[in-house]
Amino acid sequence: MTQLSLANEPVLVTGAGGFIGSHLTEALVGAGARVRALVSYNSRNDWGQLERVSTAVRDALEVRAGNIRDPYFVQDLVAGCRVVFHLAALIPIPYSYAAPAEFVDTNVRGTLNVLEAARRHGVRRILHTSTSETYGSARYTPIDENHPLQGQSPYSASKIGADKMAEAYRCSFDTPVVTVRPFNTYGPRQSARAFLPTVITQALTADVVRVGSLDPVRDMNYVEDTVDGFLRAATAPEVDGLTLNLGSGRGVTMQALLDLAIKASGRSPRIETDPARVRPEGSEVKELVCDASLAGEKLGWRSRVSLEEGVERTTAWIRDHLDDYKPGIYNI
Repeated sequence: MTQLSLANEPVLVTGAGGFIGSHLTEALVGAGARVRALVSYNSRNDWGQLERVSTAVRDALEVRAGNIRDPYFVQDLVAGCRVVFHLAALIPIPYSYAAPAEFVDTNVRGTLNVLEAARRHGVRRILHTSTSETYGSARYTPIDENHPLQGQSPYSASKIGADKMAEAYRCSFDTPVVTVRPFNTYGPRQSARAFLPTVITQALTADVVRVGSLDPVRDMNYVEDTVDGFLRAATAPEVDGLTLNLGSGRGVTMQALLDLAIKASGRSPRIETDPARVRPEGSEVKELVCDASLAGEKLGWRSRVSLEEGVERTTAWIRDHLDDYKPGIYNI
């Protein structure tokens, strides 16, 4: 099988209004793809983070508003597309404690709807988005794709279910699905529910930064690198059926990440632990460090933007877009 091309190809991005989805959509337009972008329906005709891309990119898109939980809508959405990038999901872990059924409906049933529509319409490749949270606390590091999966939150359990549904469609129907499993992605346009935007916005605007646990270790990957991995996985030959980790291979504690964010802010706020931000002990994933050697072998991919540079870029963007955030409110 030869390298696939996205130039002039009709592609679908579900979750295009989200953080990673909006950056991926930009990159696909830049690659010459004909992009259909799914955003979450709302009465304001708000396209989420696609509101913050250039007018030239927005004008190149076919934007559809809807919800992947509706199988009839999804059948129509996928029709005519050759490649599907499936990113639409509910992702905030604290919110999954409050609304676990919503996570199952969106992440498992929604993924089922996308897979079935892709199968019926003969899609050439589906890129299914997983998460490093499916691994749970590491039994060994760095974590490769053979590491056991463990649902330590309703969110991670729902994503394991979605991953297994993708696996089942590959095994049962030979559906051309590739699963990409990004470790912690960060960068411009990330939502307020994530750690870095939460601490950066507080550091830029307040005298106190309120945090949860600072001991967990994460592998932080800049969004530009994550998107590069998605594009390579969508076009590489002989990767159907594989799961591919995307991460830097560098573990950093939340304390060290906080220190970088504070330094980038140029201010010296006080740090306080907020019990509301501390996850249940058994649910907190202690350590995630990526082994991305398979992505290196199959895709020629590696993380390129250093954590220090990425945090600086992210802080600069947030400083210019503080009106997009509510620093004084804990967003679960």
